[in-house]
Amino acid sequence: MDLELPIWFEIGSIAVLLLIVVADLVLAYKRPHIPSTRESSVWVGFYVLLAVVFAVLMFAFAGAEHAGQFIAGWLTEYSLSIDNLFVFVIIMAKFAVPRKYQQEVLMVGIIIALVLRGIFIVLGASLIQNFSWIFYIFGAFLLYTAIGQAFQKGDEMDERESGVIRVLRKRIPISNEFDGAKIRTVIDGKKVFTPIIVVFIAIGTTDLVFALDSIPAIFGITTSAFIVFTANVFALMGLRQLYFLLGDLIDRLVYLKYGIAFILAFIGFKLIAHALHTNELPFINGGKYVEWAPEIPTFVSLAVIVASMAVAVVASLVKVRSDRRRETDRTL
Repeated sequence: MDLELPIWFEIGSIAVLLLIVVADLVLAYKRPHIPSTRESSVWVGFYVLLAVVFAVLMFAFAGAEHAGQFIAGWLTEYSLSIDNLFVFVIIMAKFAVPRKYQQEVLMVGIIIALVLRGIFIVLGASLIQNFSWIFYIFGAFLLYTAIGQAFQKGDEMDERESGVIRVLRKRIPISNEFDGAKIRTVIDGKKVFTPIIVVFIAIGTTDLVFALDSIPAIFGITTSAFIVFTANVFALMGLRQLYFLLGDLIDRLVYLKYGIAFILAFIGFKLIAHALHTNELPFINGGKYVEWAPEIPTFVSLAVIVASMAVAVVASLVKVRSDRRRETDRTL
């Protein structure tokens, strides 16, 4: 039997999670360094274990449905966060950010992501509570995003970033060299911005785009603002360490975008089906709910999400191995 989560559990959980995130970010600021593979693996494993423990606690306090919604939501947001890392890699490489300062840049990116997602969660929860038809818009948006995700080319992202750079350089004085992790520096007696400001703006813009995608996606799994928020926090935990753990491998996960696109399309379909099932719009079926519209259970959503990511990752690794064999055959 599923129960409502105790208010003390919700408040206590949010407080503890925010403290963990703040502690992690402070640690990155105090100790700027390049994490080793072992260090990154330990931290990523620790945060994944925390998410599993949290799901077990939710199962104990509120039942299987809430726990399942959290796991499905967390995996969805985690997959979208990994997709976010692809763009971070492009941004870091494009601006030649020194590797020892990349932790601080990622730290700023995570803070921006937390703030933006928090705002969108509040707005999304309010819209859902007052306008049930918003699910139609969320669903259509996710379907549109899924198509863009599947067919977007890497050079399209590069062109957009180049446009941003050109506009910024015309409007504000920006030096060509980094000065540590400083945003501003002094050159010939004049204060100018360093390239780090462009990096921050590029990452902030990226976070905004991903927040627009991720929040409707998770509201397709659960309408609980608490589960939505905690799933997002857990997804962002360890993102900094995951960036260094995956390293060059992230460029080789060529089919990951298709797995994520399939997840977004599936959740978009689920949202539209839910909207039809609870329909109140007068021009659709006379304002009555559509009986044949399916209500997809949480465990089905969880299975689809896990299977999609697994297939995408395995297919990518198989392609990497196949490409290596071809290169070896050519050199022989």
